[in-house]
Formats: sequence, structure tokens, C-alpha cells
Amino acid sequence: MKKGLIGLGLILLVGLAAFFGPKLYASVTQKSLGSEAVKTDMIDEDHAVATFAGGCFWCMEPPFEKLDGVYSVISGYTGGDEENPTYDEVSSKQTGHVEAVQIEYDPDVITYEQLLKVFWRQIDPTDAGGQFVDRGPQYVSVIFYHDEEQRKAAEEAKKELEDSGRFKEKIVTGIQPAKTFYKAEEYHQDYYKKNKFSYKFYRSNSGRDDFLDEAWGKDRHIKLETNSLYPSFTDDELKEKLTEIQYKVTQEDATEEAFDNEYWDNKEEGIYVDVVSGEPLFSSKDKYKSGTGWPSFTKPLVKENIVEIEDRTLFMVRTEVRSKHADSHLGHVFDDGPKPTGLRYCMNSAALRFVPKDELREQGYGEFVSHFDTNGEDAS
Repeated sequence: MKKGLIGLGLILLVGLAAFFGPKLYASVTQKSLGSEAVKTDMIDEDHAVATFAGGCFWCMEPPFEKLDGVYSVISGYTGGDEENPTYDEVSSKQTGHVEAVQIEYDPDVITYEQLLKVFWRQIDPTDAGGQFVDRGPQYVSVIFYHDEEQRKAAEEAKKELEDSGRFKEKIVTGIQPAKTFYKAEEYHQDYYKKNKFSYKFYRSNSGRDDFLDEAWGKDRHIKLETNSLYPSFTDDELKEKLTEIQYKVTQEDATEEAFDNEYWDNKEEGIYVDVVSGEPLFSSKDKYKSGTGWPSFTKPLVKENIVEIEDRTLFMVRTEVRSKHADSHLGHVFDDGPKPTGLRYCMNSAALRFVPKDELREQGYGEFVSHFDTNGEDAS
């Protein structure tokens, strides 16, 4: 009986450590670095900025990062007066800051009104004391507007939500002028990608998804019509479009079997594009025989379409590779490749689609035809 109780106690301790441990450990070991102000005047002149607070910023990054037209999502602190606050200082409830995300986006591709639609579907707009399991003024929901147009759009979107009757209680989400935004400590950035197990455990126990499913039902996940070059899909559409292994690899970060996949030994000339979006990723000119059983490349074809993220799963530190527009998991990059780069982009065939050199124009990739000419220059 005692052994059983001890075992149960250990399980509870492990669960509590996974739930509360990540932020506690990080705040103790890394808080001294503090935060830094983000200068919005440094962004591309054709881009715009949106700032939203919706509780834990870990949970507010994913829904925006995957949107077409969004170039970056930064976790940070805003709304208060203290300069360069640390996570611990914000958590003390003395700085006036809230956890928030700052989004850089292209308004020619995605509109501010569309970002607002996504925002409302991430929060409990009736909660004045925090968001879900996270309690306190640093976790309340706020829309920070950067100009008069954003203020009007936010007010109209809030009234539309109130008039819809979706929520019985009063909508209390604040609408305030944007103040200095401080980028949070590095360990908070892309936390959901760097610490997948801890994030999933935290999120699944936070109550956020249960609430949103009940509040929005089938309307929770919406498909936005953007002006992106690359198509986007809902989860249901992806399950229909992709094979089982393609879905598991690109959406669930799985790894296919070595030496038993479509392109590991493909020697044909052409390019490899994302199986979801079609964005060009790698060229056969940079493919080599690595002996690993997976297609390997020394460099990307279009560097802008590749995102590299620190991956701490499987009790090791690796660099994960994802596609920019589709946010598909592609594989990992290692520093044991051949010259001249010394890199090995080890990819999953299931995340790729091969376009033969002779079909580049026909399939809309005519810009890469010269890449295979004798004197053609690399597109990267």
C-alpha cells in the first residue's frame, strides 16, 4: 500500500514539475538578462505591427506564426512603465506590464481585421482576472492599437463579438494605445517549438483549448482568404490532402523510416518543394549521398523559405528545420556535412514533393530553370 502511495506521489510530482517547472527553472537561471525594447520603426516599410495580449504568450505565438503574411511573432511585455522588465518582475504584478505578442505582418497579404478574428479565437474575453489557469493582471487580454485605424477596427470587432451573443458575460478585453514593447528573455521565444513536451503538457492542462472548443465549436478554426503566394489549409483539409505519413511528419513532427522513403536515393535533377504549400526548398544540385537513409542537402535552394529552431526533444539539443509559409516540420540540420558548407540538411521525404527539371515551367517554377544551366546562378 505504501509503495503504491509513494508511486502515485512520484507521478504527481513529475506532473507538477512538467506543468510549473519550465517557467520556474528558466526564471531562476536566466532572468538576469532582462528584456529589450523593440523598435517598430526598424521593420520593413511595407509591413505593419499588431500587438495582442491574451494570457501566457507561449500560447499566443503559434496561431499567428502559421498565418500567411506574418513575418515574425515576438513574445514580450508591454502596457507598463518600467523599462526592460524581467519575467520575474512582471510576474510580481508591480510593473503594470502584461504578457503579449508583437506581430510583424504584410497588410497586402493579411489584414488587421483578419488578425483580430484569430485573436478572439485564442482568449476568454470575459475574464478580467487573467486567462485560464494563469491568474493576475499580467495575464489579462488587451488589444494594443498602433494607429487610429487599428483602434477603430478593434472597437468594431469587439462590438461585433458582443452583438453576436456568443458569450453570455460581458466582454472585458481592453483596447489601449500601444506603449513600448519589450522583447522577453530568449527562452520564452518560440517556447512551443523548443520545448514541445513541456508546452503540450502545460497547454493541455491550462483549460484554454477546452474553453475555446466549447465557445467557438466548428467556428474556432477559420480559413482566412489571404493574398499569399502559397495556399493555407485547415487541419481537416490537411488530413484529406496528405497521406498518413505526410501528416504525421509535417504536422506532428514525426520521422519516417530511413532507407524506406521516397527520395532518399533519388538522383533525378529537379527541385524539392514543401508538400503542403509548394514553396521551393532544396535543389538536386545540393543533394548528396549521406549514408543516413534520408534525403540530405548541403544548403537550401531558397534560404528565406527555411526556418531553423532549437529542438530539445529526445534529451538532446538539435536544430529543427521547418518551412516558412506552411510551417511544416521538414527534418533537422547538422554540422557534419561536406564542404563547402559543412552542413547536412537531413530531410523527411514525406515533407517534400519533387519537381523534375523538365517540368519546372509547367508547374510554375520557371524561375529555377536557369539554376540548372551550366552558367546559371544559385537561387539561394
